[in-house]
Amino acid sequence: MSNSINFENSFAKELSEICEKCSPTAFLESEMLLKNYKLAEELGLSKNFIDSEECLNIFSGVSLPENSIPIAQAYAGHQFGHFNPQLGDGRAILIGEINDYEIQLKGIGQTPFSRRGDGKSALGPVLREYVISEFMHSMSIPTTRSLFAIKTNEFVYRESAQPGGILARVARSHIRIGTFEYARNKNNEVLKSLADYSINRYYPESNETDNKYLSFFAAVCNKQALLISKWMSIGFVHGVMNTDNMAISGETIDYGPCAFMDKYDPKTVFSSIDHQGRYAYLNQPAILVWNLSKFAETLIPLIGEKEEKSIKQLSDILQVTMPTYQEYFYEEMRQKLGLKDVNENNIKIIEGYLKILEFMKIDFTLSFRDLAKILIDKKIVKDSVFKESQDFNDWYKGWLKELNKYKKSNEDISRKMDDVNPCYIPRNHIIERGLGIASEGDISQIKEINELLRSPHLEKNISKDYLSPSSDSDLPYITYCGT
Repeated sequence: MSNSINFENSFAKELSEICEKCSPTAFLESEMLLKNYKLAEELGLSKNFIDSEECLNIFSGVSLPENSIPIAQAYAGHQFGHFNPQLGDGRAILIGEINDYEIQLKGIGQTPFSRRGDGKSALGPVLREYVISEFMHSMSIPTTRSLFAIKTNEFVYRESAQPGGILARVARSHIRIGTFEYARNKNNEVLKSLADYSINRYYPESNETDNKYLSFFAAVCNKQALLISKWMSIGFVHGVMNTDNMAISGETIDYGPCAFMDKYDPKTVFSSIDHQGRYAYLNQPAILVWNLSKFAETLIPLIGEKEEKSIKQLSDILQVTMPTYQEYFYEEMRQKLGLKDVNENNIKIIEGYLKILEFMKIDFTLSFRDLAKILIDKKIVKDSVFKESQDFNDWYKGWLKELNKYKKSNEDISRKMDDVNPCYIPRNHIIERGLGIASEGDISQIKEINELLRSPHLEKNISKDYLSPSSDSDLPYITYCGT
């Protein structure tokens, strides 16, 4: 473990044409609110360093080490279907890489891409991303991580004056599909440099293939398909799947207007700006393919000399992305329902289950936990989320008939279901309540929520409020971008 921090700066050095050097704003008298000691250890940083004044000064922008080259990354992006050629990090600065992970400070002040923004962040979105991203990690869903949540010494002004915050975000990569769109608009040389950098750093196996750029595209498609299947399996709605918010590493990135479904409703939308439901829960797989089609367009010049052939090769890969996603999704659902494999009959069981949830407006998360309990004791149905469903008994008989083929005890199957189905998720009302209290200076509830979500499968002897949807769950929950 290191008592100092030694940054690498490969992005700043190798991709200087798609970033701008800039210095973080110094926030004096800042305060560390949340420290991720386990993640720090994975990065090779000692507890002594994490608890030091030097660490606070680095991550609050007061004094960066000499080996840091701070940059704001440039990127373009299709936002709600419309192309914007000039975006970039308007309130985030990449300060370097540690053990091949990038360290970015969000809310650290203006950059060359801030436009008219102040480059700062309110504390609420910082704490929200910290808690939700770490929950995603605990669920083994690829995601950026949160190292620190810092309270600055000043207020930021949005709808009202709010405490300011900084998030120290850790990611394998902050390169987005929108980064490739930006590079493609520059010139083919910059595009090739970005693609080669991405392959060498994140997909080195592609160098061993006949066409490394085609292999790279296929690998990104596969990673993205797997990621979205995992989102769908826990009722996660990203809320803003623009191409500038989709990382080529296959990590969940940018926890702006995201939230989790309570009752199962495929049309669920949370974002205040998604008036047409473009990024609704049920649309996420289709948007995955749409975004990847934009990624494919950027790679056409690299695939081969004949454009028509290059388009055909990329299209062939894109054609299998939705079937690949479906395979991953049914595999996720198979495990959640304790089924042995994915076959035609089990797909019908899965689809039948989701229809019951949708028709009866049943809580998505609780349904799987209740189902595991019912498998051990059928009498529990009368107290479960299925108690008012007339179709549940018929579905249950078909499901039980399938399970009886496996020659495993109901207790064993129930236990395995609980191992993959969380009983706790970042319930919208719980998060909002914790953030409200935190804005008044008390983060004890946020710490409690964060600790609870570190082991979301283990039911604890705490308030049932953490398990259940809000009593106002019939009211639409609306989220807002943190800017």
